[in-house]
Amino acid sequence: MAKGGSNVAEQIAPLMVRIPLGLIFMAHGSQKLLGLFGGQGLSGTFKTFEEKLGIPPIFTLLAIIAEFGGGFGVLTGFLTRLSATGIAAVMMVAIYKIHWAHGFFLNMPCAAGRGHGIEYTMALLGMALYLVIAGGGQWCLDRLVFRR
Repeated sequence: MAKGGSNVAEQIAPLMVRIPLGLIFMAHGSQKLLGLFGGQGLSGTFKTFEEKLGIPPIFTLLAIIAEFGGGFGVLTGFLTRLSATGIAAVMMVAIYKIHWAHGFFLNMPCAAGRGHGIEYTMALLGMALYLVIAGGGQWCLDRLVFRR
């Protein structure tokens, strides 16, 4: 056991969740915000969210901020709980608005006309909720900035 009663696994677990979750959301957020990685960019995202999903522009903007900014926050461990809360909210909306109608499983063969189920978004939601509860862990900017 390390000093303070916590072991190495407890110290490193949040970091092992933060890195993939942060990278995934920064990548998806950059598609929506900047048009990178084959994304539509800001104007295309606003149009798609409003026309196809019925999501008003203000909520689209909040989703983009939650994905890109939240991804950065989770990756670096800066405002980790707030960042993870934004990501969790986006995943709950995605499950409700998009994935629920397609069942549980991913569309592994990528069959035309069939979307992905809730499997992947539920995993991301679980990762985000873990960080909301546990925080960024020992190796995060929150500890440096807020001296905890």
